[in-house]
Amino acid sequence: MGTALPPRTVTNAELAGQLDTSDAWIRSRTGIGERRVVDPGTATSDLAVEAGERALKSAGAAGSGGSSGGSSGGSGGSGGSGGADAVIVATTTPDRRCPATAPLVAARLGLGTAPAFDLAAVCTGFLYGLAAAAGLIAAGTAGRVLVVGADTFSTLLDPADRSTRAIFGDGAGAVVLRAGDPAEPGALGPLDLGSDGTGSELITVPSGGSRDPLPGPDHDPYFRMTGKAVFRSAVERMSGSARSVLDRTGWDAPDLLVAHQANLRILHAVADRLGIARDRCAVNIDRVGNTAAASLPLALADAAGSGSLRPGDRVLLTAFGGGLTWGACTLVWPALEAL
Repeated sequence: MGTALPPRTVTNAELAGQLDTSDAWIRSRTGIGERRVVDPGTATSDLAVEAGERALKSAGAAGSGGSSGGSSGGSGGSGGSGGADAVIVATTTPDRRCPATAPLVAARLGLGTAPAFDLAAVCTGFLYGLAAAAGLIAAGTAGRVLVVGADTFSTLLDPADRSTRAIFGDGAGAVVLRAGDPAEPGALGPLDLGSDGTGSELITVPSGGSRDPLPGPDHDPYFRMTGKAVFRSAVERMSGSARSVLDRTGWDAPDLLVAHQANLRILHAVADRLGIARDRCAVNIDRVGNTAAASLPLALADAAGSGSLRPGDRVLLTAFGGGLTWGACTLVWPALEAL
């Protein structure tokens, strides 16, 4: 596992100096005190490469072995310890509309001609990426897959919209998955994924795609979100998906709930619905904000680094994002070094 956060911190006080808001207003509604934001010229791929490089080093240090082949792994060049045979970048903020960001990330990481592709499921992207990686491994296409969740949502935000600027931050988190035994710590448990396109307007960037190309005077290039409806849907969908995988795993409750860091009130509502004590929820939103596809790996790494997540702990992951999309997964936390 590896992570990357831009060095620049934007506090609530700084936002209050620019918008009609206050530290108290932001904290009471979101639980956020500060967030990280990229400087001009820093792209999503830059954060993805940094997190990916650290994850590859972590995997090498762990000596996790596993097969390095797959039909494409030979051309990947570094499929052994510390390498990867395929790269998946979950992001809503690619460097460009075309081409995908993942091949650039793979090239910069020295992974040669390993297959690489972007995956767009907004804040559920990391979970969808885990599922896609598991499929590549099960199919024999790859023995080791680098999954990166990376977003620079600050590049999509309306400078005058306090509701979105207060929430989102930038970051990246990555893991290396390998072929192995399902009884091993770190093995992915049941995965539950879902979507509902009838809610596509609740979380959206209205313009910039084929439906409404830019530029033009009536186009809206900024990220928009319908807060109350999103709150209700997020709680309902994450709770339902989480309960599904808990039942399939045979757990009454996990040792740690790691939910998408969208809003502290949403995290607590999901925990309450699942009967999980709030102090068993991983929380780093207060320091990094909502980092979209990077949210889950950043929260995992933070919990592991603080000691609240230890080898052998039963972990429940769940997320909700635009699309609408949602998902959940269980695993037993392995002994690894997150960098």
